[in-house]
Amino acid sequence: MRRLFLALSLFAILLPATAQSGKPWFFAVLADPQFGMYAKDKNFTQETANLEFAIANLNRLHPRFVVICGDLVNRTGDPAEIAEYKRVLQKLDPSIPIYNVVGNHDIGNIPTPKTLDGYHTAFGPDYYTFSAGDIFGIVLDSNLIRAPQGDPEAARQQAAWLEKTLASAKSNSKQQIVVFQHIPYFIHDPNEADGYFDIPLSVRRRYLNLLEQAGVKYVFAGHYHRNAIGEDGPLTEVVTGAVGMPLGGSLSGFRIVTVEGRQFKPIWYCFGGIPNQVDPQTPPPTPCPQ
Repeated sequence: MRRLFLALSLFAILLPATAQSGKPWFFAVLADPQFGMYAKDKNFTQETANLEFAIANLNRLHPRFVVICGDLVNRTGDPAEIAEYKRVLQKLDPSIPIYNVVGNHDIGNIPTPKTLDGYHTAFGPDYYTFSAGDIFGIVLDSNLIRAPQGDPEAARQQAAWLEKTLASAKSNSKQQIVVFQHIPYFIHDPNEADGYFDIPLSVRRRYLNLLEQAGVKYVFAGHYHRNAIGEDGPLTEVVTGAVGMPLGGSLSGFRIVTVEGRQFKPIWYCFGGIPNQVDPQTPPPTPCPQ
């Protein structure tokens, strides 16, 4: 785990029209708003306050897009938590695209056809793609990777879709493929032992090989409720702390990923350290606990 300065030299990218002059642009990664977690589903007052504060700052900073890496709510299928999350999210400037990622709390630790259907009704597909400039984003349902036994057919369909999607994306050399999911493949080390916060070794290596063969350099994830970074050869996994309830001495916040030429600079900002503007020439504020 590193401190605030997660300034990574990321992959080459052809800049979008707004940045072709060399002007940097950026996107935001949030994780685990998890409405209901603070009060154990008795209320979601704190989660509302946290996400509203984050959105107010994102409206001011105006990222190119926002990805929320899972655990949108705390209790699977809870209608009040889902409604409040969606209500607060509507406060985001509609010109900023937002992409939801499904988490284990959204569909259960072992997803079933029923919980998947509930998620689809509330939020849309659990895996899909999007584009921004020459970024080709792949959003995955990591719960089906980690625990496919509740709906093996859905897991099989996602795996087949992923292979086909990666093969197609790899054929376009101008595209830079970036993966977003909830559960990270690993926290610090690709060979680390199985735990609650990672993908089991029994399938981890197969998926890492698949992504790396397609040229994927970066995976963004959440689930850990604190920040971490790990590398597996050419692939870097960036785990983002919670915008909701943090764990392990971290603080609530979000990540800004600045794109400058061929460089990506992902930086974590706790709520007390959010900058007035994103300026690559200005040093980040005092580091926040990760």
